Amino acid sequence: MALSQDKGAASCCPEDEKLPLAKTFAYGLQHILTMYGGIIAPPLIIGSAAGLDAAQIGLLVTAALFVSGLATLLQTLGAPGFGSRLPLVQGVSFAGVATMVTIVTGDGGLPAVFGAVIAASLIGLLIAPFFSQIIRYFPPVVTGTVVTVIGLSLMPVAVRWAMGGNAKAADWGSTGNIGLAAFTLAVILLLNKVGSPALKRLSVLLAMAVGCVAAAWVGKLSFAAVGHGPWLAFPAPFAYGWPTFELSAVLSMLLIVLVLLTETTAGLMAVGEIVGSPVNARRIANGLRADMLSSALSPVFNSFPQSSFAQNIGLVAITGVKSRFVVSAGGAILVLLGLLPVLGRLVACIPLPVLGGAGVVLFGSVAASGIRTLAKVEYKDNMNLVVVATAIAFGMIPIVMPTFYDQFPNWVRTLLHSGISASCLVALLLNLLFNRIGGTEEKAAEEELS
Repeated sequence: MALSQDKGAASCCPEDEKLPLAKTFAYGLQHILTMYGGIIAPPLIIGSAAGLDAAQIGLLVTAALFVSGLATLLQTLGAPGFGSRLPLVQGVSFAGVATMVTIVTGDGGLPAVFGAVIAASLIGLLIAPFFSQIIRYFPPVVTGTVVTVIGLSLMPVAVRWAMGGNAKAADWGSTGNIGLAAFTLAVILLLNKVGSPALKRLSVLLAMAVGCVAAAWVGKLSFAAVGHGPWLAFPAPFAYGWPTFELSAVLSMLLIVLVLLTETTAGLMAVGEIVGSPVNARRIANGLRADMLSSALSPVFNSFPQSSFAQNIGLVAITGVKSRFVVSAGGAILVLLGLLPVLGRLVACIPLPVLGGAGVVLFGSVAASGIRTLAKVEYKDNMNLVVVATAIAFGMIPIVMPTFYDQFPNWVRTLLHSGISASCLVALLLNLLFNRIGGTEEKAAEEELS
């Protein structure tokens, strides 16, 4: 379905469902709680590498929340030529962290990082329409594989959260942390088993609330940091200086942009599959343009490249809430957190084991959605099984052995360090080799996507 048809097609498009305001923001809050830890991690890492003090790093975190909220609003609500209008959460991507740390530790510092992000994202904005045309080469054997790997690649995140989040902490992997995660997971399962439809949709939020109560009871929840710092703050444009443009930094970041385009394309296809809404080349182009525009403007407010957050796709799958307006509400909450740092500090008080318990079922739901798609693929008298097996294996390499590509050139590490981009590239290439060139791919899938 073309994007231009979306406005008048609310009745046939699950993502256009409008819920009561209270439910909309409650479900939106679930999305924010799910991705909060992931969104603040990149500015914390980059700020530390840049040698910033605690207050300056706090500004980077606030800026990340603010920009991600605006990016999410653009992606979900849309504008002419921009936004997929799907329930897709945008946030600071982790894919470019290593590259940005390398740039920031050089002579250019943060201004060089911001300049590289602006230049590379503008190039990405120009090539987005051409990049979107590859959707015709994404039959179910490719999309199902990528969605499965998205879920599998997120599981280590959930496990680290369940263990406490900080490997250097004294309670890392303690029975208390893992028990708290298991308790939160058990509450989610219980609510989905015996709860009403409304309770099932809010199961993650309610389970995290119950998990926080349990954490407070065992002494793992503290609000001591909430009152420290400003209550109201607006991200000052170019607070760390005007951007500088270094050719080597721009080229390095351009490679990251290609990875982000791949990951966002995978995210769009995944959420489209879960929602049950057609995702064609036009819709992908609009989504990628929103992604790149947000990334190009983010340095103005002292933030970094934006991309779709795969963990939130699992929340859509597990709750069954497909409305894009719910995610828009989450974007509005992010903007508010960026303007009211005290609220951000309050959300940050949620113990990571609680998030870990929720993450297990959320991320597992993404993998299950991919498996469901793969179940529809024909495996008789073709190479589809080999395509799926090889692509999933390549997607798992960075997960089971993160140092596997350390001795390879930088561009190889950049492309393949993410299990999502690795599986996407391998599945795409093998499908082209064995099915397209071999002439065995079903033409019906191509006609549907063209």
